[in-house]
Amino acid sequence: MKITADKFARLAALKPARVVVPRDTSLRSIDDTDLVGRLLGAGIARNDFGEHLAIRNWYRTPEFCEPSEVALELLSRVNGRCLSNSPGASGPLFPHDRDETVALRTRAALENPQKWLFLDTETTGLAGGTGTYAFLIGLAWWDAGGLQVEQLFLRDFSEEHSALQELALRLEERPVLVTFNGKSFDWPLLQSRFTMTRKIAMPKLMAHLDLLHPARAFWKLRLGSVRLVELERQVLDAERLGWHRGDDISSALIPQYYFDYLRSGAADPLAGVVKHNAMDLRGLAALYGKINELLEEREPNLLEVDSQDLFGVSRFLNRRGEKRRAYSLYRKALEAGLPPALRSQARKELALLAKSGGEWLAAALLWEELVSDPKDGMVACKQLAIYYEHRVKDWARAAEYAQLGAAKAARARKLCRDPFEAARLERVAKEFGQRLARLEKKLPQKTAPEWKTEQRVQGGAQAI
Repeated sequence: MKITADKFARLAALKPARVVVPRDTSLRSIDDTDLVGRLLGAGIARNDFGEHLAIRNWYRTPEFCEPSEVALELLSRVNGRCLSNSPGASGPLFPHDRDETVALRTRAALENPQKWLFLDTETTGLAGGTGTYAFLIGLAWWDAGGLQVEQLFLRDFSEEHSALQELALRLEERPVLVTFNGKSFDWPLLQSRFTMTRKIAMPKLMAHLDLLHPARAFWKLRLGSVRLVELERQVLDAERLGWHRGDDISSALIPQYYFDYLRSGAADPLAGVVKHNAMDLRGLAALYGKINELLEEREPNLLEVDSQDLFGVSRFLNRRGEKRRAYSLYRKALEAGLPPALRSQARKELALLAKSGGEWLAAALLWEELVSDPKDGMVACKQLAIYYEHRVKDWARAAEYAQLGAAKAARARKLCRDPFEAARLERVAKEFGQRLARLEKKLPQKTAPEWKTEQRVQGGAQAI
């Protein structure tokens, strides 16, 4: 096999080097009759499939953000493994797959910001489907320390092939896609449009980073809404970066503005659509910078990061297998002062992390703080009963927590009106009862209680 491989390697070396001919990216000037082109400040781009409008601008902010290797790996990791979720990606983001060559090539592209392409589309409908067109395709990439923005606009649907061809060429140059909800909406829509052309090959992505999912994990607890405009205002400080949405248009009105333009030539609202799309692209690039900063392997400044955001980051890290960092941030979130509604949840997840890390006493102290919690009290009683029975060998204390947990389950079962939840609570009470029965056999005769398990449950329920 080695001899054969060497022969193929020598043959490959004899192939002529591929000559890359630089393509013409210049724009033709708009004539006086093209009112929409003049309004948008566009030029005419032409390729083998015809023409479309292109609007090009360079922005000083947001500044270039050097991607952190730690952040990239966490953003590409799902359930502890680094996978490629993108429908158009050709392989895993990091070398965890059998095809190590593809994985290494993908990793090299992902870690090279010159291969990144930010994308956001404006469409004729928000539901998607084969009848929905992307009439404005917004693209951006890092250039000269700032952000170069190029927007491809369709003056009518006949220019779609030309715009898609330009997009395919851009993705060939920059095959790492960065979007906000692009995995669910923008990219599947564009894939369907490529398919329907039957002429333009589907671009192959090396990687696809969708920033909606980390943004939802980090900031939904505090903001409720993680729309890009909300993130710009409350997380990114867009005014400091040099832009604001004071006169921004509503996303829901954009399809109607485009249809009005096609029917009557009313082009004035389209200037607002183009500006809205450019701000989305700038916000997307700034959002990556913020996420990159939070995921870098260094401790965040508690004075600069909200406690709820810390909690969101810690949960994100926990789900991606970063137990050590998650444990540290859970503690910092509690120290920073979480709201009461989140405090018990943070203690519970911190206790589970401490238990999985073998810190039994630390976990027990956290569980004891949760015993009186209405939501997690039964879980805390179960964990403490396990701890005292198997770790400390204090069977009397274990029996106390088992009894308390059974009483809580019995009371909750009595008040519950949901038949499925009632059945679950009945199973929980039964498990506590079985644990009590087992503990009674371990207790010395003089210490063992004289009443039966069922009487304990009833008495405990009355005492709570």
